[in-house]
Amino acid sequence: MTATEAARLQAPATAGSDTRARILDAAFRCLASNGYAALSVREIAKDAGVNHALISYYFGTKDRLVIAVLDEANRRLLQRQREMYAAPGRFADKWAQARRFYESDLASGFVRVQAELYAASLSNDELRRQFVPRVQAWKTVVLEAVRDALDTYRPRLPAAFDAEAIATLIAEFWLGMEFARLIGDDEEKARHEKALDAVEQLLIALESGPVRTGPTHDTG
Repeated sequence: MTATEAARLQAPATAGSDTRARILDAAFRCLASNGYAALSVREIAKDAGVNHALISYYFGTKDRLVIAVLDEANRRLLQRQREMYAAPGRFADKWAQARRFYESDLASGFVRVQAELYAASLSNDELRRQFVPRVQAWKTVVLEAVRDALDTYRPRLPAAFDAEAIATLIAEFWLGMEFARLIGDDEEKARHEKALDAVEQLLIALESGPVRTGPTHDTG
């Protein structure tokens, strides 16, 4: 009998959903602390307090495990973002809330986990195929928020500055900022904060300005 087969016999007695959750939590902690390259199934099992064969039983491979870790985090974080943007209120306030979420995600280790998987995906085709749609799901939330903001403020912009272009600029800046923050210094952090402040001030100015009833984009 293999270790995985033994784990299958053990699994029903271990409250499966709780065991799976403990493995995911442990894998998240190990990813955030040690990174993808140093990720060890045995260390995860030790942290979770389970037989290491149970990881193969529930997830099969290391890559499936880390994608499950990302899915579990994304499920909560994307719902948090959607609820925030769907709620009534000023977009400047929502931007400020998004910044607080960002600081929370840095503290929790989520930003490190995402950066580790992003880097690992560069040389792992299978992981990349799984990872990219997960990042795209967040970018879609950003795009929906930008469309809502443009519909609300109707600013006169060059035609090239449509919702997709603006959402791409925001999303790619945010991802780049996250990665730079992980390895950057206080001066770089200050520059990022200044840029985030500028966007918040722009949203406040749009909120305070007259309501525009003309076309969203400047066609001149």
